[in-house]
Amino acid sequence: MDKPAPILPEVRQVKPGDTLLLCRCGRSSQLPDCASACADVLELLPERERFLLLCRCGLSQRLPYCDGRHTLPVSGLKARWRRFWRGL
Repeated sequence: MDKPAPILPEVRQVKPGDTLLLCRCGRSSQLPDCASACADVLELLPERERFLLLCRCGLSQRLPYCDGRHTLPVSGLKARWRRFWRGL
């Protein structure tokens, strides 16, 4: 039996003037986005253009940002590089 593919983070480009409503509780059905009615919503108003690495699996302890908990740790630079290129 094949194991399910990991839910990888989202790289999102944000610009000044954008308004993002991001999930900090992990219960949103559309991670990393959140409903404005949620008490734990993070309203982000970027002051400069940048890229964000946002959690889509809900496991991060730094929600809405990805902390890499969606995947098992590996040791060594070679293994990390391989994971980066293969997306595992």
